[in-house]
Amino acid sequence: MHIRRIARQAPIRSRTHTRTMAAALLSAAALLVSGCSSSGSASASTPASTSAGTAQLAALPRSTPSALVPYYDQKLAWRDCGVPGFHCATMKAPLDYADPGAGDVRLAVARKKATGKAKPLGSLLVNPGGPGGSAVDYLQQYAGIGYPAEVRARYDMVAVDPRGVARSEPVQCLNGRQMDAFTETDMTPDDQKETARLVAEYKAFAEACGTHSAQLLRHVSTVDSARDMDILRAVLGDPKLNYVGASYGTFLGATYAGLFPERVGRMVLDGAMDPSLSAGELNLQQTAGFETAFQSFAEDCARRADCPLGRKGSTPTQIADNLRTFFLKLDAHPVPTGDPDGRKLTESLATTGVIAAMYDQAEWEQLRDALRAAMKDNDGAGLLALSDSYYERDSDGRYSNLMSANAAVNCLDLPPAFTGPGQVEKALPEFEKASPVFGPNLAWASLNCAYWPVRAMGEPHRIEAKGAGPIVVVGTTRDPATPYPWARSLARQLSSGRLLTYVGDGHTAYGRGSACIDSAINTYLLHGTPPPEGKRCS
Repeated sequence: MHIRRIARQAPIRSRTHTRTMAAALLSAAALLVSGCSSSGSASASTPASTSAGTAQLAALPRSTPSALVPYYDQKLAWRDCGVPGFHCATMKAPLDYADPGAGDVRLAVARKKATGKAKPLGSLLVNPGGPGGSAVDYLQQYAGIGYPAEVRARYDMVAVDPRGVARSEPVQCLNGRQMDAFTETDMTPDDQKETARLVAEYKAFAEACGTHSAQLLRHVSTVDSARDMDILRAVLGDPKLNYVGASYGTFLGATYAGLFPERVGRMVLDGAMDPSLSAGELNLQQTAGFETAFQSFAEDCARRADCPLGRKGSTPTQIADNLRTFFLKLDAHPVPTGDPDGRKLTESLATTGVIAAMYDQAEWEQLRDALRAAMKDNDGAGLLALSDSYYERDSDGRYSNLMSANAAVNCLDLPPAFTGPGQVEKALPEFEKASPVFGPNLAWASLNCAYWPVRAMGEPHRIEAKGAGPIVVVGTTRDPATPYPWARSLARQLSSGRLLTYVGDGHTAYGRGSACIDSAINTYLLHGTPPPEGKRCS
């Protein structure tokens, strides 16, 4: 059901931007924002219906419940991370906020102290999205060394891996070989036999998660993680939470703002998601977003003499037709890759590789080279490498827990887009209209959560966060994973939302080469001055 691809961005630089890494789940379908109710949380943290019939995320009481005081009063024991300049600690949070005595989860926290001599502005918590992306890795590999020097000088840079993710009691599902089989499964079934196999793979994935992480699966909602962030804020000694979140990280940040509006400091939500949409709406709209990105790629490719998908001057439609034809050939005859585990490039893996390159136009050259090798030289290694990076599979055949955590959060946060193959088949024309290239794949990918062992706890809702200070919402006009209308919607929902628009390609905008965007965000983070209403950058 939900693809969550969120930027583990390269270091923020003024002119260069290296490959954006994935935090996504393609075989669980289009990026699905999590819902808002916590498993077992008090009613104050669940959506309340408004007079208009729209669910609204209600703020929690300002006072800390007595049962949670020990968590808020805990002291972190910082230790060396093994990465120069960074220190790590373990923070405790209740497994179940409705029953704090039922046990704890242990969350991995990392910090790099402010580097400047001026008075620090406090902590700046960062999250790369996913759900499932490691915030600690993001901090140590990117944000803590690549955010603008003036920001790092004034803030302690901080990250916490959300519950169920990476170092924070990770959700466990399939092993490496099982994951290989899962990612290679045909996502565009042509008959009942292929449909049955796809359903069987979804069921096996869900069953494995339920077997290996039974207790945790009910307690990894976005609301749970947002409440964990408030404990961290208090433990760090910050009266308010300063935060930069990308993609799914925007939903996590907005959820925090809805629950704790009075504790919002300077908050940037980059590549924003719309919590008011259902799973089906989100999946369909993201499918259209990938089509928009592909059209940009196709137009660029058509201007090049070496475009593998058509001659110079070809139309985007012709290029799309050629790519679909290539996918159909792979469906019948996967091509070799030279992979030591014997994997071939299937239609599903190739589609994933192409989608991976849609997140950043800097990857278009790599995609052209990979397509050329596969189409003309019968060598699928390049597209397989793109797909592996997307799924976070290493050269030894090991996967991070990205896909497991991704499904666990998504399937708990919102009811599934589809409950069976028949509903997918009925929706296929609409998905194919949204994207002739990716529509069928993403429609079938939306079936994932239909077989999840834990009932969804959330529902679509609005977040107003009344009482919060200015919140900067960033949207990119041709963002494939978080379509621009989502940013506009979230900015309108938030009572203090301020929309900042990047006119361009790629997923997220901060640190991707626009001096206009970077300057606006840096000014806000350092001085608290949000960009003016309607500001647009390129």
